[in-house]
Amino acid sequence: MDTTTTNTHNDLNRKAALASISVAVLLVGMKVWAVVSTGSTAMLGSLADTALDLVASLATLLGVWVAAQPDDHNHRFGHGKAEALAAMFQVVLISISAIGLAYRAIQQFFGGAQVAEAESGVIVSAIALGATLALLAYQRHVIRATGSLAISTDNVHYKSDLFLNLAVIAALLLDTYAGIPGSDAVFAFGIALWLAWGAWGASQAAIEQLMDHEWPLEKRERFLQVVAQHPELKGLHDLRTRTSGNRDFVQFHVWVDGRMTVTEAHRVMDEIEDKLIAEFPGVEILIHPDPEGLVDEGVMGAENLLEPAMDGTSPAILAQGAPTP
Repeated sequence: MDTTTTNTHNDLNRKAALASISVAVLLVGMKVWAVVSTGSTAMLGSLADTALDLVASLATLLGVWVAAQPDDHNHRFGHGKAEALAAMFQVVLISISAIGLAYRAIQQFFGGAQVAEAESGVIVSAIALGATLALLAYQRHVIRATGSLAISTDNVHYKSDLFLNLAVIAALLLDTYAGIPGSDAVFAFGIALWLAWGAWGASQAAIEQLMDHEWPLEKRERFLQVVAQHPELKGLHDLRTRTSGNRDFVQFHVWVDGRMTVTEAHRVMDEIEDKLIAEFPGVEILIHPDPEGLVDEGVMGAENLLEPAMDGTSPAILAQGAPTP
């Protein structure tokens, strides 16, 4: 990825994080007033979630800032995993919020507490809906451009806020105007479950990056299809892929004619890299050439992944242990 594109992506990520912080600050102030006015546990849950949004957005800003730092002598693969760490920090905060809110909802339900008045809570929740929709639209634009994991996790959290604010409005109206006791507590408990489910989903992508999970099967198959187009390539094995932040890394061994000179083999590697970078912009590639047929004993992934592709069928990526579709 060229420097100009990288700087543009980093700038977009920072702007998205700052927009998230601004929205969270606005909503925290409004919801504090609404909680005092209504005494609603559902609104308290919404306030807790928004306060955590603010802390999480600060963590996101720090994460994308660190991830944007250039490679250095101690971090030769860059700092992209800072985004995954920021995402995991958000997951922890969301989980704590869900547990605390569920406990408070249970207490209110069995204690028989009532909502004092609903109007201010409904107004604040409606404003929060509008602000959240605007933020989500901007975040989607940034995610499409940069693929940032930290912004994506923040986006998942704010998506849940849409349902959360609708739930608060419903809880206040049912408890105050429909005269259904316990509605506020029931909706608050539902919000807690929603937060917990969102935390679980948001953790998966971050964990995959931190554990250097392989690319999705479809992406690896497309990668092999591009490599297989080179006429002087005799095979490919020991393919390893991973993602860090918005950067992809891949390394593999290729078989070439053992009679090739070093210069000829280097030319083939350069041609393969050019084709791959055109198809996968920004990917960092490490290729190790081997004489045709040479296999390192005891190495995982020694199978030739291109053999079926050279016969006109799908690449043999399944040989690396991927599940059968």
